[in-house]
Amino acid sequence: MQVYLTKTQTGLIPADKETEAWYNKIKSGEVVSSDFKKTRNYQFLKKWFALLNVGFDNWNPGEVNSNYGIPEKNFERFREDVTILAGYFHTVVRLDSSVRIEAKSVAFSNMTEEEFSALYNKTINVLLKRVYNSTLTKEELENIVNQYMAFA
Repeated sequence: MQVYLTKTQTGLIPADKETEAWYNKIKSGEVVSSDFKKTRNYQFLKKWFALLNVGFDNWNPGEVNSNYGIPEKNFERFREDVTILAGYFHTVVRLDSSVRIEAKSVAFSNMTEEEFSALYNKTINVLLKRVYNSTLTKEELENIVNQYMAFA
């Protein structure tokens, strides 16, 4: 079970209802163990997704010809492509021995706060170059994202 604790002057206390329920089941004097790590900022993750949503809403892929039918604009593919273009990917080999790059996971357990912060900044650069064609400044894009967050 994943538990979330908050540090106070009197010690660690449960940070959510699930952790509190788990904590209340522990008898006084009973010993428990855990591997502790500081979690990333959840609000920052939400802001990154807001940044991606703003970019996706403003992205126009243009007309694309395909032998497989009419391609659709897809947020998940967009997110993965932006992540890859920002430099956060790993390389895998496919069954036919060809090589493919896949976006690195942004899950809390897979990326530190510092690495995620760098991804956020590089995401801005990718969107400014690929979606906005450098018609916006970083500050203007940040303001749009902050407005988006206020309404979300």
